[in-house]
Amino acid sequence: MDLTYTEEEQDFRARLRQWLGKVLPELPAKPSPDDWPGRRAYDLGWQRRLYEAGYAGLHWPVDAGGRGATPTQHLIFLEETERAGAPYVGANFVGLLHAGPTIAAEGTAEQRACWLPPVLRGDEVWCQGFSEPDAGSDLASLRTRAVRDGDDYVITGSKIWTSHAEVADWCELLVRTDPTAPKHRGISWLAMPMDAPGVTVRPLRTLAGSTEFAEVFLDEVRVPVANRVGAENDGWRVTMVTLSFERGTAFVGEVVACRRTLGELARTAKANGRWDDPVLRRRLGRLYGEFGALWRLTQWNVSEAQRAGGVPGIGGSVFKLAYSHARQELYEVAAEVQGPLALSLEEEWTLDRLSSLSYTIAAGTSQIQQNIVAERILGLPKGR
Repeated sequence: MDLTYTEEEQDFRARLRQWLGKVLPELPAKPSPDDWPGRRAYDLGWQRRLYEAGYAGLHWPVDAGGRGATPTQHLIFLEETERAGAPYVGANFVGLLHAGPTIAAEGTAEQRACWLPPVLRGDEVWCQGFSEPDAGSDLASLRTRAVRDGDDYVITGSKIWTSHAEVADWCELLVRTDPTAPKHRGISWLAMPMDAPGVTVRPLRTLAGSTEFAEVFLDEVRVPVANRVGAENDGWRVTMVTLSFERGTAFVGEVVACRRTLGELARTAKANGRWDDPVLRRRLGRLYGEFGALWRLTQWNVSEAQRAGGVPGIGGSVFKLAYSHARQELYEVAAEVQGPLALSLEEEWTLDRLSSLSYTIAAGTSQIQQNIVAERILGLPKGR
């Protein structure tokens, strides 16, 4: 992995900085956290600006509508947008970071032409229908059934922790198409329109008071067989592609954001007198080194994904495991620096701290990641 920048890459950074400096002051005010239609419009408006400027799907393959940028250009884009305080992908993170890359890697030409351009243009939002009340970490135990009826699947079941389901147009959905097969084999990956008859969305309220995810109930929902990505009953393999993106590259921009937060914490500690505490300074210094190492691991993972045809490998589990715990410690330190303000839900850092508690669960629990590292990287025997 070459960590130096070429003249072309430095020029790319300069042009991106110039564009961000021009466009960010023109953005409208952010909507209220509870205004989900407003947040959808804001996030998709930002995506439209990226699309019109040629930055949408920067690292996606050209034949999938992307720019085919190098891994280094992709990382430069993430660095510069985070440092400039540009909006995150927000409500469209499933489409841009999970479903879209999966369809680009596994979908047919017709599927790619149908679903990818609206994601890149900022026209449509996707959500993820993987977890179920009795199939979270043990995802392969899912029970949502899809019965073939001519050119459709008829789907019955429920999903939980479905992020942004109330504002989504499409859902990447896992269903059981062969209940007699071993649990990892009888699964298929479908694209389900969220406005299909029989789909009911019930928002769930988080610890921080947000309703960013929901329960989704499916009552004989008809989804065309043509919406299946991959072969019937091959959905587990396709799901591993989705999860490799979710764990391998979906969090990379957040590493930059965490490094920026560390700098803000140091300035706050100096301003409120807490910088004199040597234990606090050591914790901040160690976290600075840890996030620096995570950024280097990110560079390695993205480079490996490029060499593997664009799909991240199992090294993403190493990153996800380390990042989840580092982020939680970061916001524990933030609470220490803030003092009594850490108890106020009006403080952004407090909300970030509450959100950080979910990171050792979301996208595969830390225990699942430890098993993957142990079995698939270290070659240890499976646990009993």
